[in-house]
Amino acid sequence: MPGHPTRYYGTGDLHFIGAVCYHRKPFLGTAARRDLFLEVFEKVRRRYRLGVVGYVVMPDHFHLLVSEPQRSSLSTVVQAVKLGFSRCLLSPGQAVRPSTQSLAPQRLWQTRFFDFNVGSEHKRIEKLRYMHRNPVTAGLVDSPEKWRWSSFRFYLYGEPGVVRVNEANIFVMKRPPKIG
Repeated sequence: MPGHPTRYYGTGDLHFIGAVCYHRKPFLGTAARRDLFLEVFEKVRRRYRLGVVGYVVMPDHFHLLVSEPQRSSLSTVVQAVKLGFSRCLLSPGQAVRPSTQSLAPQRLWQTRFFDFNVGSEHKRIEKLRYMHRNPVTAGLVDSPEKWRWSSFRFYLYGEPGVVRVNEANIFVMKRPPKIG
């Protein structure tokens, strides 16, 4: 379809993923909702055997730096995360439930997601820095370690979070760097 991004799978690259809440509304705007999102993401990571290098959850979007899953496709993984979060948030009886008028008839997510292949160590570091600085750039905190909904504290302190970040050294970039 014209206008839709081309996705390149099977290259052995990491993938920098971005997905946005519908109309940029802050559906991830509370600590409880971001915690719920990370719980859903961890379940999906395990189910599809996904390697996670980094992540950040912002009030109106999220970014992931991940491998290709061992089961299914990356598109299926993103769909499972978005759908799983939506179902948890909107289902009756959930501990973390929005006010009934705020979300009931609305969509939570834009339909597509951004996917950028990361095929070099330089780009891997660039994307991690971008993600980890995102809450600072948005004015949510004054330093990345204060935002607990990202993988930054894993890298800074070795602190495990809800989502298991795989050791970065297991992801060997397959393509040699360009010369000249």
